[in-house]
Order: sequence, then structure tokens, then C-alpha cells
Amino acid sequence: MSVEQVTVPDIGGAEDAEVIELLVAVGDKVELDQGLIVLESDKASMEIPSTAAGTIVEVLVAEGDQLAEGSPVVKVEVTGQAVAEDDVPPIQEIDQQEAQPALKDVVKPVAEAPAIPKRESFEPQAEVEPSPPATTAASIESDTADIYAGPAARRIAREFGVPLGQVEGTGPQGRILKEDLQQFVQKSLSGGVATTGGGAGIPAVPEIDFGKFGEIEVTQRSKVDKLTANNMHRSWLNVPHVTQIDEADITDMEAFRKGLKVEAEKRGTRITPLPFLLKACAVALRDNPRLNSSLARGGEDLVYKKYIHIGMAVDTPAGLVVPVIRDVDRKTIWELAAEVIELASRARNRKLSPGDLQGGCFTVSSLGNIGGNGFTPIVNTPEVGILGVSKAAIKPVWNGADFAPRTLLPVALSYDHRAVNGGDGGRFLTQLVSLLSDIRQLSL
Repeated sequence: MSVEQVTVPDIGGAEDAEVIELLVAVGDKVELDQGLIVLESDKASMEIPSTAAGTIVEVLVAEGDQLAEGSPVVKVEVTGQAVAEDDVPPIQEIDQQEAQPALKDVVKPVAEAPAIPKRESFEPQAEVEPSPPATTAASIESDTADIYAGPAARRIAREFGVPLGQVEGTGPQGRILKEDLQQFVQKSLSGGVATTGGGAGIPAVPEIDFGKFGEIEVTQRSKVDKLTANNMHRSWLNVPHVTQIDEADITDMEAFRKGLKVEAEKRGTRITPLPFLLKACAVALRDNPRLNSSLARGGEDLVYKKYIHIGMAVDTPAGLVVPVIRDVDRKTIWELAAEVIELASRARNRKLSPGDLQGGCFTVSSLGNIGGNGFTPIVNTPEVGILGVSKAAIKPVWNGADFAPRTLLPVALSYDHRAVNGGDGGRFLTQLVSLLSDIRQLSL
């Protein structure tokens, strides 16, 4: 038998993925592709699979470690044929401009370098770094050669003119992280006082010691939770939002859906209203292409997409994530129902890959049975539209002769008014309500 070292595969260029959970211990038996650890980066949470079957003889990482591609994870005493590293499918990189827009109010989040000092020189080959002015680069690099910071952190420092020597590192062994640079810039902009929010001329909310008013508990937010908050803040500041609200009569749709219960059980699945919503949105996006576009070149161009990929917001213990269902217009209700269940389960169990979060054209955020009469969702840039769905309720509706009980579903369409005008939004929402009220139209 031989001992094989398992390393981190391609994780989409992330250099600061944090180990948040160990799934194995010394002495454990593992199979090929069995999860070893869970990593969390600014892009997603993901399991790192074993490339060999055998027995764990050494665990080379601990919770809190920062890893990158090639970082050692465990040593396995191999009992079967090891899988070649080239056979392990790489985890796709997320396009930061499409899937998870970066925070630009303070500092662009750029992947950090790995925590292992020997790897500080690693730089993703595909990333082209703009050359800073010669005088700035020379002065910064000559003065910071001995400072423990990776290439990404140094790049941010050069772009924003941050003297690394004045930044206090909070990473392992005092390593300077991108969050340290963000805090430094925030303090500099606010005259040395740390604040919450602010930037772009917006008055900042001062930090408050809540403990002096009573007992408190402070917990650290997950990277996913913080990234979602940053994305929503960025979108709210940059996108002129308009929200149009309506109600869809889904009485007939619900009767049809409930009539499929026996067939769903035979197929080993279940059908919620969400697959019908996704399918109706796909038809409305096809017929109203403005809602299936994105702004480019600072608003100079409008990119129309010939594909229809729709994200669905999923509430998880780690925070809100939006996995994307591809080619919704080409899938049946049964296929969508199965994919909705699978993606939601993987999201809650932190088994989504970065590729699962990439390429969305439009988003559906459904509160399901949580309650409420409506809400105004925030556009998930660079998409230009999002549908917020609240809890359906039975209400009396006048049919011309008398009031009849009907099941009404509140829907709210928010859109980027730079790309979508009121006419575009009105036509989309009117068609969507019509499709949900008579789902026979989905087959046309």
C-alpha cells in the first residue's frame, strides 16, 4: 500500500477559502469522491472530495485555516486505485460580474493569497493585472517586501494607495487580509473612527457599545452572509429601483398542482408552486427580452441573453444564496420540480459549487408560507429584474354576478429603471399574472 496526499483542486481561483468544517479524522475509512473538509470562500461553500480510497493517516489542516488550489488536505493510505488529479472535475469559477457582484463602495473584494507563506507568489494565470504607475509600484513594493501579505492584498494596496506598513494584519501569523485593508480605508475616510456602512458621501452609522445597555451575544457572520449583505448594499446604492405589484389568481393552478400529488409520489418527488412560477417567468422573459438583459460598459451597452437561466433565493443557516437553474424554458414542470428540490437541499447542506451560482438572468425570491402580503425585493445585479412572491390567500373576487372565493398570489416585480421602463415592467408582470392564472398557456 502507498500513502497519497490529497490536495485542494481548482476552486475557481479563490485564494482565501477558509476551512469551516472537518468531515474526517485519522483512522477513518474514505471512498473516492467522499467529502473531506468544507471550504467557504467569498463565492460559495464547497466540500473537497477525496481523490483516493483508503484510510486517513494524517489530517493536514484545521478549522480556520486558509487554503488555495494545491494546498495539502489529508494523507490517505491507499487501498484502491487512486484517481488521477486530471480526472477530478474542476470547480468552475464564478464570474464576479455576473454571479456575485463585488463590493465597490470601499474596496473590491479580490481573492486573497493562501495562508502558506511558500505560496505567496501564486497568482492565477488567467487574471490580468493592470500595471500601476511605475513610481507608485516601486515605492510600495520596495517598502513592503518583508510584510506578510499575498499578491491579491498587495494589488489592492497598490490600487488604493494603501501603505501596507500601516495596516494591522488579523490573519494567521499576522497576515494582512482584504478585510484589514477595507477597515483601514474605512477608518481613513472617517477620520480614524471605525463605522458601519457609509461611503460615497453617505453619512455613516457610528459604532455603538450595545453591551452597556444589557446582556448581548456577539457572533461572527459567515462569508456568505457578509457577501450577500455587501451585494445588496451595492445594488441598492447603484440601481434605481422600481417595484410593480399585482396579484395572480392561481385557483386553477393550485387545483391542477394538487391533482398531481399521486403522480408526484410515483415519481418520488413533490411539486410546489415554484416550478410553475419559474416556467411562467421563463415564458415572460422570452417575450419581454428587456427583463432578460444586463447593462455593460458602464451602461453604454445592453446585453440581450439568448438563454434563460433563473436563480432562486434559498434561505440557509449560512445566509442567503441564489443557485441558478439553467435553461428553464426548455425543461418540463417535472424536471424543474426535481431540480428545485435538489438545489435547495444542496444549498442548505453547503454542497453547492461556484458554478451553481453562476449565469443567472433573473431571480425569483419566494417567501412561500412564511407569510406577508408583499415585499419589495432588491435586484440581484447585474441582472435587471427580480420577482418577489408572498403567501397566497383566499379572497372574495367579483365575477360580474357575485363574489366568489379565489386563491390570489401577491407578486412584486423590482427592476433596474436604467434598463427597464414602466412599460416593459408592466407588460412583463401582466403576462406573468395571465400565465399563472391560466397555466394552459405555458404549453403554447
